[in-house]
Amino acid sequence: MVKLGMLMDAIEGIDPFHDSTIAMILAAQKRLWDIYYFQPNDLYYDSGTVFVRAQTIKINKTAMPFYELSEVKIFPANHFSIILQRKDPPFTMEYLYTTYLLEHAQKAGVRVVNNPTSLRDANEKMFATCFSEFMSPTIVSSDKALIKAFIQQHQKVVLKPLDGMAGQSIFFIEYGDNNTNVSIETLTQNGTVHIMAQRYIPAIKTTGDKRIIMINGYAIDYALARIPVGDDSRGNMARGARVEAVPLTEHEKNMCSVIGKTLREKGLSFVGLDVIGDYVTEINVTSPTGIQEIQKLTNVDPAEIFIEYLSEIV
Repeated sequence: MVKLGMLMDAIEGIDPFHDSTIAMILAAQKRLWDIYYFQPNDLYYDSGTVFVRAQTIKINKTAMPFYELSEVKIFPANHFSIILQRKDPPFTMEYLYTTYLLEHAQKAGVRVVNNPTSLRDANEKMFATCFSEFMSPTIVSSDKALIKAFIQQHQKVVLKPLDGMAGQSIFFIEYGDNNTNVSIETLTQNGTVHIMAQRYIPAIKTTGDKRIIMINGYAIDYALARIPVGDDSRGNMARGARVEAVPLTEHEKNMCSVIGKTLREKGLSFVGLDVIGDYVTEINVTSPTGIQEIQKLTNVDPAEIFIEYLSEIV
């Protein structure tokens, strides 16, 4: 019997009709796997062994509450066949320490997805720069003068922190904007923190910010297009973007083929590429979402595809 450990955020704060982790648990339940729930502070190291305080979990989206938990028990990490790291960003020092503990679990024979070493290496903004041929013009800097020169060159740009998520602290800036200086100073914390600046891609308003789900480096057939509403320029569901499921273009398939090779090499088995127009903007490796929406809008079930993949690597 497969014993699946779900390292995730607090269950009581999760939306069962949207969250991708819930979809994964439901797909695993269909296979009658033993599924366990725990959070990062439930991991601890003692004399060469990582232990986990965990509870078995069952999901029923028609019930209230939608989850059923057993009593807490303590297990050595190698009790689990697989541990899925599904804790949301931000990638804090505590997140970093969690990856160290998960590496010990790996050494004890547990399959950890995504690979904790690669989670540390693949910052979700910076990792995309490894594929600069697929990016719009981009700079990463803490220097106000360099960033302002970039804005002047490209006229319309997006500024964002390297550790943000769900559209937080993203600034759309046009050359000549009176708020340019304060925006840069705020994001860079007065020149002490690097940020990313990218040329604005007008396709965000028409085809949206597409989320492409990659499983073991292979893209599923449909992207989830998140199209901003009103005067917002952010294609994030957390910011009210409307969603559509759209087939991948040939260009997107080519990008996924190239990027997918690196994902497989790094053990990044469940990844979300963010694509606007012809350009990759981010590569989400921590806890990408969107699979429930794709399942509802198409005949494709990404959660089932992912759990089938896990069943093959146990």
